[in-house]
Amino acid sequence: MKAARIVLATACALGLAAVAQAAPQHVHDSHAAHAASAAAPLPAQRWTPDAPLREGMRRANTAVAALAHYEMGHMSAPMAADRAAEVESAVTYMFANCKLSAEPDAALHGILVPLLTAAQALKADPQKVSAVADMRAAIAHYPEYFNDPGWDKAAPVEHVMHDEP
Repeated sequence: MKAARIVLATACALGLAAVAQAAPQHVHDSHAAHAASAAAPLPAQRWTPDAPLREGMRRANTAVAALAHYEMGHMSAPMAADRAAEVESAVTYMFANCKLSAEPDAALHGILVPLLTAAQALKADPQKVSAVADMRAAIAHYPEYFNDPGWDKAAPVEHVMHDEP
């Protein structure tokens, strides 16, 4: 099982590298190289995220927060797959639009690759509810590296019926 995760993470990283090369405004060197490193050391001073990073992380965070309903059995599998797709979309947006220097970029990849891997795992197998905790764990590292004003404010909670996509 651990080998399957490593293969999946590597495949994701290589796929992200292809996406990055297709987006000319994206200035990252190699997503695969960043993904290969584990957690980056915490900076002496947290970095300031650019606007696309702030937007993408908020989108991902909102989708992951909604998945708490799935963990409690209050959301259908198709809706959970839709939230996982929203996380994928947010991560793809960040890879295509964020413009960071090398150090914060490497730290960001250490957050986004596990986030994307977990989202893809849930989307592929909605019974893998543990992927929600993996996404939440990945996002939890964001404020350790980035000084994002307003990040600690609770996302608005919308209570809607969760049995239909």
